[in-house]
Amino acid sequence: MDEQEKSLGQTLQAARDAKKLSLRGVEKAVGVSNAYLSQLESGKIKQPSPSVLHKLAELYEISYSDVMRLAGYPVPDQSTEEHSLSNFESRIGSVTTEEETALIEYLEFLRSRGKRKG
Repeated sequence: MDEQEKSLGQTLQAARDAKKLSLRGVEKAVGVSNAYLSQLESGKIKQPSPSVLHKLAELYEISYSDVMRLAGYPVPDQSTEEHSLSNFESRIGSVTTEEETALIEYLEFLRSRGKRKG
């Protein structure tokens, strides 16, 4: 990370300040406790869930991709569309090999049920 680039916490705090929102105001708007938000901004929490980041990015009107990258999540390159797994991963976070196997098996099960009905 570039030394001049802001951390995730600094970025979130600057975005909140720009919207003139208090931590309690953000808590009410997105349903995330102000204590948790404070820890995010101070850098005590470095990798919040993608869903929390999505809520904050929408409220603050900032780039979801940027905050995901600052939190250390994989973000697909804007110039290529072939990273659909990265898009999936950005929505649920990284998965273990066991979780990936279980998800694939479940998806195959759902697809096989759909074929029987048709």
